Amino acid sequence: MLGLDPDPDALWPVAGESSDLARAVQAHCRALIDAAGPACVAVKPQLACFERLGVPGRAVLAAVAEHAREAELLVIADGKRGDVDVTARAYAQSLFGGVETPFGELVGLEADLVTVNPLMGADAVAPFVLAARERGAGVLALVRTSNPGAAQIMDAELAEGGAVWERLARIVRELGREGIGESGLSDVGAVIGATAPDHLSRARELMPHAVFLLPGVGAQGGRVEDLQAAFAPGRAGGLVSASRSIVGAYLKVGGDPAQAARAEAERLRATAWNLGGR
Repeated sequence: MLGLDPDPDALWPVAGESSDLARAVQAHCRALIDAAGPACVAVKPQLACFERLGVPGRAVLAAVAEHAREAELLVIADGKRGDVDVTARAYAQSLFGGVETPFGELVGLEADLVTVNPLMGADAVAPFVLAARERGAGVLALVRTSNPGAAQIMDAELAEGGAVWERLARIVRELGREGIGESGLSDVGAVIGATAPDHLSRARELMPHAVFLLPGVGAQGGRVEDLQAAFAPGRAGGLVSASRSIVGAYLKVGGDPAQAARAEAERLRATAWNLGGR
């Protein structure tokens, strides 16, 4: 999976053809999708990187998402949202199908998957699950993230036994129980950082039907080769996400950014494919 977290200080040369930052970001993301997309199943735009562009950011995000769909890629909106039910519904409307109002329709992003934060409890993400099911989409809940500080909270032991992340895993399993399809996978998945592969076997035990989004490969130190347990249900059980290692591949090997990105994406795809088993 191709992560899209455009850094204004690290855009591809193609973006330099525009003097407007929003247009430059859009050109960068389109070029990246064209280059690496054929080796991927999805793009994962980091919402913060588009929101910081101000008003034009939403239009750029929508255009990038549409370009990804034209390339037959899934769109995973990575915002890690979660809040009280009223706010959660508003977030879900924005990221999924929009909403009808007395003033006309508010168009949503039409994302295929959205990352959500269950640390406030199941009710903070339940509106996302409902909205996703109405659209034939899904959610990916944070369970054990890839950042170093995750250990401070998510690995903490609860008084009744087990770690915080294991409690979150059980929430994912319960929320996804009614969304298991013919494939055996649920429409409620989990974000499990590739930087903590020692948790994967237990995570798969707790969430046998969840799709695992696996960020942290490359720049954060995660290795695809360590993620075997995520693919127990088959290749669709794991979504390996890489951003900076693909975008910046040309800085290590030289040459054309697009060719370097495609080669790195192909390398990661082949490794993950071999782990899938079937």
